[in-house]
Amino acid sequence: MTQVFAILFVVACFGTLLLHVFSLPANWVVLGLVALWKATHPEMSMTWLGFGGLALLALAGEIIEFVIRLKGAERYGASSKGNWGGVLGAILGAIFGAGFLFGIGALPGALLGAFGGCLAVERLQGRDFAGAKKAAIGAMYGTFLGLVAKIGIGVVMAVMSAQSVWSA
Repeated sequence: MTQVFAILFVVACFGTLLLHVFSLPANWVVLGLVALWKATHPEMSMTWLGFGGLALLALAGEIIEFVIRLKGAERYGASSKGNWGGVLGAILGAIFGAGFLFGIGALPGALLGAFGGCLAVERLQGRDFAGAKKAAIGAMYGTFLGLVAKIGIGVVMAVMSAQSVWSA
């Protein structure tokens, strides 16, 4: 029976990564699942120090996503205010987009929100449309690449967790 629970746990960890599509904190949910498993299965090979490493990975995922988002817009010429407009737009886009396509709309909502937020702020600052559009495309690319990086870290977390469950 323990093997069945271990299989369900591993499937849950990897399935949880789908929460990223809905702009939900999947890496933190994986961390919570690992903590629950460790609390109920003390023989798990992952130590609490390893658990702390997973927490650092989850935090690093958030920081890396944020930095990539900002650097993407900056690389395409967004101003500081335009950059923050893209960040706010991505958040609002994810919130409003979540109501579409059974929640999957949060992902395109975040991307379009990053584009629209950066574009609007750049235009409000008096920038010409072509330059504002280029900066907004950078904000959208940065948002996408940041999410990809965070998902990659989530995969690493899930693999580490699965290895700890199977080695017990």
